[in-house]
Amino acid sequence: MQQAQVSSTLVNGVDVDKLYGTIDTVKRAPVVATFRFRANNTWMGGGHNRTTIQNFYGTQQDHQRPEPFTLDADEPPVLLGEDHGPNPVEYVLTALAACVTTSIVYHAAARGITINAMESRLEGDLDLQGFLGIRDDVPRGYKQIRMFVKIDADAPPEKLEELVKLGPTYSPVYDTITRAVPVSVQLDK
Repeated sequence: MQQAQVSSTLVNGVDVDKLYGTIDTVKRAPVVATFRFRANNTWMGGGHNRTTIQNFYGTQQDHQRPEPFTLDADEPPVLLGEDHGPNPVEYVLTALAACVTTSIVYHAAARGITINAMESRLEGDLDLQGFLGIRDDVPRGYKQIRMFVKIDADAPPEKLEELVKLGPTYSPVYDTITRAVPVSVQLDK
């Protein structure tokens, strides 16, 4: 990130001084950059399941939130669920939107660009033939995802285009879903 000269340390709700302090700390001691996020999931019945998120490891220590985050997932009735929450592939869109948005906001703040408003719209194309085991040649997940971003900021259009490109460039979720990430699933004894 390029450091911008800003009159206030707070830009877009981001403390820019702390952001650069974090960057400097990681440069001096890369070991503090290692994080492990955790989630625990419980099946509730049918397509309904509940994920609880409370602790994570980072900066060489465990962090415990005072209260867990609870996220319900289900399927809509047309997919035999009861709509107790978004379905898992909708959570993928949510994670992508949130992470790309955060990346854009942080990089804009680092450049001293004030964002007045920002929103995005995502669409993902999925063919159930893969999930249902009808066709092996059809992907089980999304075949394509499109994200459209609107930004109202104190910057010319070419700077906004640059900011939108920085989102996926630095987003951990974008990176995770656009490259092959080893994932193991095994019986927990």
